[in-house]
Amino acid sequence: MPVLFLIIVGAAAGFIATRVMDVKTDIFTTILIGMAGALIGGLVLRGVLLLTGMAAGFVGALLGAMLLIWVWKTLRGRR
Repeated sequence: MPVLFLIIVGAAAGFIATRVMDVKTDIFTTILIGMAGALIGGLVLRGVLLLTGMAAGFVGALLGAMLLIWVWKTLRGRR
């Protein structure tokens, strides 16, 4: 069940993050961005703010995905 939840939250967070950051990706990449963002943001947000629960996980996933997209765009622009 946690893997399925991570995919669902990752898809939602990745979709929102790619739209906010104006990145056009396929669905698989969007889900991967969201899942990576969920891992990064969820851990950071829970650790720093001591928040728990689904709301913190989603907010963290969204922020993490946006951070990942920003880093990706920054590194891609340097080439």
